[in-house]
Amino acid sequence: MNIVYMIILFPLISCILLMFLKTKYSNNQVMAVSISSVFLSMLFSIYLMVIFFYSNNNILIENLWTFIVVNDFRINFGILMDGLSLTMLVMVTCIGFLVHVFSMWYMRLKNDLSNFFAYMNFFIASMVVLVVSDNLVFMFLGWEAVGLCSYLLVGFYYKNSNSNYAALKGFIITRIGDIFLLLSIFFIYREFGTTNFKELEFILRTFATNEHLESLKWITFFLLVGAVGKSAQIPLQTWLADAMVGPTPVSALIHAATMVTAGIYLIARTHFLFILSPEILYIVGIIGSLTLILSSCSALVQTDIKKILAYSTMSQIGYMFIALSMQNWIAAIKHLVVHAIVKALLFLTSGSMIILLNNEKNIFKMRGLKNQFPLLYYAFLIGGASLSSFPIFTSGFYSKGEILFYSFENSYNFFFISGLLGFILTTIYTFRMIFVVFHGTKKNKRLITPIDLSHSFPLIILMIFSTFIESYVIFPLSCVFPRTIGSVHSSIFLEIICSFISLFGIVISYYLWVVDRKIVDKILYTRIGNKIHTFWLHAWEFDYIYNIIFVKPYLYVSKALVSDPINISISFFRGLFCFFYRRLEFIYNGYLYMYLFLIISGCVMLLTTVILNINS
Repeated sequence: MNIVYMIILFPLISCILLMFLKTKYSNNQVMAVSISSVFLSMLFSIYLMVIFFYSNNNILIENLWTFIVVNDFRINFGILMDGLSLTMLVMVTCIGFLVHVFSMWYMRLKNDLSNFFAYMNFFIASMVVLVVSDNLVFMFLGWEAVGLCSYLLVGFYYKNSNSNYAALKGFIITRIGDIFLLLSIFFIYREFGTTNFKELEFILRTFATNEHLESLKWITFFLLVGAVGKSAQIPLQTWLADAMVGPTPVSALIHAATMVTAGIYLIARTHFLFILSPEILYIVGIIGSLTLILSSCSALVQTDIKKILAYSTMSQIGYMFIALSMQNWIAAIKHLVVHAIVKALLFLTSGSMIILLNNEKNIFKMRGLKNQFPLLYYAFLIGGASLSSFPIFTSGFYSKGEILFYSFENSYNFFFISGLLGFILTTIYTFRMIFVVFHGTKKNKRLITPIDLSHSFPLIILMIFSTFIESYVIFPLSCVFPRTIGSVHSSIFLEIICSFISLFGIVISYYLWVVDRKIVDKILYTRIGNKIHTFWLHAWEFDYIYNIIFVKPYLYVSKALVSDPINISISFFRGLFCFFYRRLEFIYNGYLYMYLFLIISGCVMLLTTVILNINS
């Protein structure tokens, strides 16, 4: 178990070294320290996974130290190693390592490398703490640290005001969810006397009462709000698209391995609470379905390639929420891992294109890259095909298909219909990117930038695991979750339907953006088409609504409090004292005769007062 400590400590120690000794290291040394630490964490994670399989899936639990002890109140910091923790741990460290390697190429000409890799390592360490914690308090420490890292990395280009705004916006909105998560932890401890996951599961399975079930509705609702904030689901989704202003490797890490996956992990880890609150669990699916449709529509009209991928992440997290709502826990985690691989591939590929095109992000100005950058073309094609669940050959077909099959065979009609609609929308906007960016005539001047192994190696590895090869990876999750209720057998007929929908979406994209682009232009020129386009482009005007409901009233109240009566009274006395001070400050002039004159005058006044009192 000491290995688990090292998985946390390696990136944490390298973060400390890079932060405090950055003047001592060259850029090459900075990258070597950072990447080697994550590489060691990855190796130890894989080693733990192998041991776990050979030990018949035994759960490993070990306390690190006691955090708080006050009478009967006791909070320990400990480690829980089961199939879910190990799956997430291997995913975080492997994706984190590949993103770090790519960052060597991406950031080689940037300034402040030491801080960048220090933040990235702290990001990895924080997420590892989050997924291996054995209780909610320790997990909350990693949860908050992940939010801090996101703030630092999204605002890494701090000289740009947009970066600062996006970092602050993400930090504030995710704090809303974090407050509710903290409230749920308080209520859980008040109700059950512990925050340990295994102890909570034992108590609920053995001693659960009707009184507990009533309080669990509020507890699970607060947990859900925490997950919604972190995973950028409706109504707390507005921060994620703006967070794309940071370096592209940061976007890859946030979307693939750390930030947005935390909400899915939280619900999966506390599944024993949600099982006893079916109403809240159904709301999980409703939120996922709505986010899936709304974000897919927004992705369909965006021109910024990173924003398209950001909305794509929201929609795919929506599928995971649907799977969790149906209590198909394993399918949700499988799709999480597949999405992490695919989204890392797509973001790193898009980052490469942005660098090679002199920081151009508009897909309509990135045309004709197929022949000039064949590796990027095939990487984006495989990643996009997997995201679109292209039949047979891609990993996304199996993970997303399992969620759709389950919803169909178990009569979750709303989830099934929204899933199918999201299916075809995902295919259309994904291949819209591919056809626009890689086909057609050149629109932009290319930069001559050397491409080395640090650029190509992560893309090749991610390309391999974005195919059907990933479907052969075994996830040790059967001992973590209860047996899935309902049928889990896939239907050949439904597989054919999904394959047809995927191919139909590709045909639509090809016709609209390659064969006859005028159809799209005609739709946009109509009054209704233009309004819908603007509405979707501005993400269904959530920012506008929040600005009216929350931001403007807050600013109005802040302005009104400037003339607060208490503040006025305090300011009056302060002004009065300042007035007398300014009138009397002339006596402090440094001349001895003036001081003697004042002393004598004071004595005369005192003696006069005494004499007058005696005579009276």
